[in-house]
Amino acid sequence: MRTKLFAGVAFAALMVPGAAFAQSTGTQDFEGETEIVVTGGRADNGVNGIIIPDTSRAKGVLTQEFIERQAPGASVNDLINQLPGVSFQNNDPYGSSGGSMSIRGFDSTRISQTFDGVPLNDSGNYAIYSNQQIDPELIEQVNVNLGSTDVDSPTAGATGSTVNYRTRVPSRDFGVKLVGSVGQYGFFRTFGLVDTGEFTSAGTRAWFAASQSRNYQRWNPNSKINKQQFNAKIYQPLGDSGDFIAIAGHYNENRNNFQGSVPLRWDTVQRAVGCAVTTNPCPAGQQVVISNGVRNTGVNATDRYPMNNGEAFYNVPACTINTVARPGVADVANSCGSTFDERFNPSNTGNIRGQSRFTLSDGLVLTVDPSYQFVKANGGGTVVANESSFDLNPAGTPARANCNTTANSGTVNCQPGYWGGTPYAGRDLNGDGDTLDTVRVLAPSQTQTHRIGVIASLRYDLSPDQSVRIAYTYDRARHRQTGELGYLQLNGKPFDVFPVNNPILDANGNSLQKRDRLSYAILQQVAAEYRGEFFDGTLKINAGVRAPFMRRNLTNYCATSSASGFIECGSQVAGFLAGTPTQTVTASAAAASGATCTTTAPITCTFPTQGPQQRVLNYNRVLPNVGYTWSLTPQVDVFGNYSKGLQVPGTDNLYNSFYFPKGSERATPKPETTDNFDLGVRYRSATLQAQFGAWYTNYKNRLASSYDPELEKSVYRNLGTVRKYGFDGSVTYQPVKQLSVYAFGSYLHSEIVNDVEVARTAAGAIIYAPTAGKRESNAPVYTFGGGATVDVEPVSLGIDVKRTGPRYIYDTNEPIRQALTVNGAVQTFDIFPAKTPAYTLVDLNARVDLTWAGLNKKTYFQVNVRNLFNEFWVGSVNSGNGALNQGPTFNATTGAITNYGNPPFTQIGYPRTVMGTLVVGF
Repeated sequence: MRTKLFAGVAFAALMVPGAAFAQSTGTQDFEGETEIVVTGGRADNGVNGIIIPDTSRAKGVLTQEFIERQAPGASVNDLINQLPGVSFQNNDPYGSSGGSMSIRGFDSTRISQTFDGVPLNDSGNYAIYSNQQIDPELIEQVNVNLGSTDVDSPTAGATGSTVNYRTRVPSRDFGVKLVGSVGQYGFFRTFGLVDTGEFTSAGTRAWFAASQSRNYQRWNPNSKINKQQFNAKIYQPLGDSGDFIAIAGHYNENRNNFQGSVPLRWDTVQRAVGCAVTTNPCPAGQQVVISNGVRNTGVNATDRYPMNNGEAFYNVPACTINTVARPGVADVANSCGSTFDERFNPSNTGNIRGQSRFTLSDGLVLTVDPSYQFVKANGGGTVVANESSFDLNPAGTPARANCNTTANSGTVNCQPGYWGGTPYAGRDLNGDGDTLDTVRVLAPSQTQTHRIGVIASLRYDLSPDQSVRIAYTYDRARHRQTGELGYLQLNGKPFDVFPVNNPILDANGNSLQKRDRLSYAILQQVAAEYRGEFFDGTLKINAGVRAPFMRRNLTNYCATSSASGFIECGSQVAGFLAGTPTQTVTASAAAASGATCTTTAPITCTFPTQGPQQRVLNYNRVLPNVGYTWSLTPQVDVFGNYSKGLQVPGTDNLYNSFYFPKGSERATPKPETTDNFDLGVRYRSATLQAQFGAWYTNYKNRLASSYDPELEKSVYRNLGTVRKYGFDGSVTYQPVKQLSVYAFGSYLHSEIVNDVEVARTAAGAIIYAPTAGKRESNAPVYTFGGGATVDVEPVSLGIDVKRTGPRYIYDTNEPIRQALTVNGAVQTFDIFPAKTPAYTLVDLNARVDLTWAGLNKKTYFQVNVRNLFNEFWVGSVNSGNGALNQGPTFNATTGAITNYGNPPFTQIGYPRTVMGTLVVGF
């Protein structure tokens, strides 16, 4: 029978002191000083690859024993979907095109994710990119703090949960592992791993690995997904006390189309305003709502979301328009490359990371984890560019002159640049010799990041039962965000998915781009922690505090023209500022906006339009983290924990605030904080492990946003105080060696305390979004599930089941709507419910080892089936980000809603998918 030990693939917990249930080497070292005993009956080994560790926090751990049964190439964030409180919506069945995650209602921007202690959250907006994670074959274990961070967590954004995974330690013996997988929808993946074994007298050992995978999107086969990855690690033990030095490298390259994301609406006809009679113009009172055609499933703004799997298929045909540029004629841009599924989302990411542990003297241990990371990535669509320039001076008649026919003068200032959300090149773009045309070009948002960091920790044992440590974290990211344009081929595909490599230049020789900013995100953090055991080890206390000091050094090279992030970019931005010197707000908002008002009627309040500038913002807090574990019996513990979390506003929010004068209230967004409480009981033995807990979180200054997928802009709002609580639990049981079962569940309730200001009338009256008493968006009300594994040599069969409850679309808990103005009155139509439907996914895995064929037990064939019963389900909504509301517009006099923004784009959940894998090891 298959044992429960990790033979052949060395578990890091077996190599160094501590259970290794933490993110950094320092936390790993501090949370356990006793050597792991490798026996089949040890509770620390868990049950069938699932461990409930003995800590003061609610935590779950998955090991390689569990991971290797899952779909080949699966993202680590998809793997943890079998833990209580975790909700992950994978964008495809194979894990290479992203997804969205929440843990206890914390979305991915509020979750700290680390990889061998290296922070993986985006340094600007704190996002987690699940398709850029390491190959699952290399993960020794992944552990999840469900509601609190570690004391030395290197994060500026985590207000709650953490996801920490660690890579395997090189084996002492030479070995090779080859994995080949094929599956539906063109899936083909190969993975190779070579362990060198010890190759010096000092015990030096290493491994090298590489993989590649490709598939296409089920609903639209023209959407391609390609990924390749390279990894290596070298490990040098030092002495016999668990000291070591390890250096590892990682490189990941994705070349993906966006795919499977369509407008979240279920209305089957396109409503429009028509006339009851044929008279033109329509007589007063004769307007009616008419059907303007069928609304089909698809990616265009006029399309809708499917209602079942049969409707989910759509096609984005290859573009066959061959537009010939004609000299002297105002040619109009075609639509090739404009649909969502034709967009690319390329990324090159990598890191070099070190880990080390040094015993300086008896009871004094130093750990140091340095790292370097780089990112080159973009995402976005296309834009129609004008060959002409743009008149920046509105003083003439007309206000904006035709720059092809009007020379510059005292009232006309025609200049190339990115003005009003549209690029103006001031030169010929399509080679026909004129500047009369509009031309579709590639226009993604480009990000390039270089990031260095180090986490250092010094532990001192006061006695065998009491230890203290101090820790220091430094994290510095240079975050360059630009928006260069690139040329498209006739079929709409880009010549280069990275326009930054060879951008389109304007008439002045400058890069034509929609954004241009440079940010430095700098974190310096000190932390201290005490750990003590009392009453013969039955009571364990940990008390820690971390003090992060965060600096955001921000430079915007463009002018900011709206609070929602619209900017004006070009070499002649001074001309824009001269033509638009001020911005206007209502009198009631003047103080917060830094505006000054006239003293005579009509009163107007203005502040200077903010041009290119640098701003430096500093944030700091003292964040306690305390907890206890009390052993009532050798198997039964009760535990509790309190931690405080902090999220500094992300770069998008901070750059939006550049609209307001420096020093004003709205120019200094407040950080988000949480108070997190955990209380629970657990049972741990070699065959049965169970945990049940209750938790409570209190938010202050909870940040929310409304995002328009067409404009690619977000408006940020402060929700104020949000309270949420819940329950989660899990149990694993192995009554006999051949059978193990697992069950889990969670419930979440959240409440936004107050309504949120979203606008003001012309008279200054506040317009509120109705959020008071409502739940947070995009987090399931409940999840529950389980699984079972049966091992009867040479066959092993496993099943995983998960039910995910409904998710509110908006923080207002309102349905998605369409508004039409008919005879002067607004009529509203619900086009999608307030919540996504609950759904159940069942995954199956079956394995046959090939010992019967004379091969070793490391060689086997495995079949995985995802979504076994072909459930139709709504996937990731709004890229997993919660949204305040649908972005309504208001009547300036009455404050009544006159229209709504676009429905959020939402992934179609993947269908039943079958894949087979041959694993060869020796």
